[in-house]
Amino acid sequence: MSQPAVMSRVAFQGERGAFSEEAAVKLLGEEIQLVPRPTFESLFAAIDERVADYVLAPIENTLAGSVHRSYDLLLESSLLITGEVIIPIGHHLIGCSGTSFDAISTVESHPVALAQCERFFGAHPRLQRIATEDTAGSAARVVAEGDPTRAAIAGMRAAKIYGGTVLREHLEDHRENYTRFVLLTSSTRLNSEADKLSLVLKLPHRPGALHHALEPFAQRGIDLLKIESRPIKGQPWEYYFYLDLQASTNDSELINALAELRERATEVRVLGCYQAGTR
Repeated sequence: MSQPAVMSRVAFQGERGAFSEEAAVKLLGEEIQLVPRPTFESLFAAIDERVADYVLAPIENTLAGSVHRSYDLLLESSLLITGEVIIPIGHHLIGCSGTSFDAISTVESHPVALAQCERFFGAHPRLQRIATEDTAGSAARVVAEGDPTRAAIAGMRAAKIYGGTVLREHLEDHRENYTRFVLLTSSTRLNSEADKLSLVLKLPHRPGALHHALEPFAQRGIDLLKIESRPIKGQPWEYYFYLDLQASTNDSELINALAELRERATEVRVLGCYQAGTR
């Protein structure tokens, strides 16, 4: 995507050195103002609170699956997807200055990061795992407190920012570990290079409703990249369906398919049309 204006403020969840920060820099370059936010709720409120111009949110990991909190908050907000970026996730063991691997007895990190390093912990059963709010924050605490028996699992960017000692590299069980992030904005301006569409729909509760809803895309050869269902709060056993399509709202075939979809679905909302990211 084309870069926002120099020094645009980009909010991300976590602390400096988080994988989200790495993703923001990859997508938009170094000339942005990074705005760390402590929770997903505060992240999605950043634009309304006028502390950020854009929000970057993780939406899917190739190992852990969808980030459901991001999906739910996206639907509750009025934000639109304007870009996408995919980054590899490398987990490293980070300690304070002067420590060594043999001195470490506890390792802290986000639960997903800990779960993605099962082989490492299986090979070193003496190490106690401690779940925390985020990877970068764990690295920051370990380095700041200077306890040689503690280490954190985080990215290399966190180690560099906080001056941590990298004790082991690439602890992840699978190297094919990627996270997809979406860039959110309140603007409705369409990128001329957009080639991917995300939308959410609600269907009537009857047999064949999903097949009937997807038919306009299949008839026109529009590729369905992903489908995800999420429960509708307050309406037991009813669901929203999130779709990713290889398409652009500049395409007349897609426009016609959406028109047909709106006749077949109870509710349709376009979440964004944007340029697909590459790993």
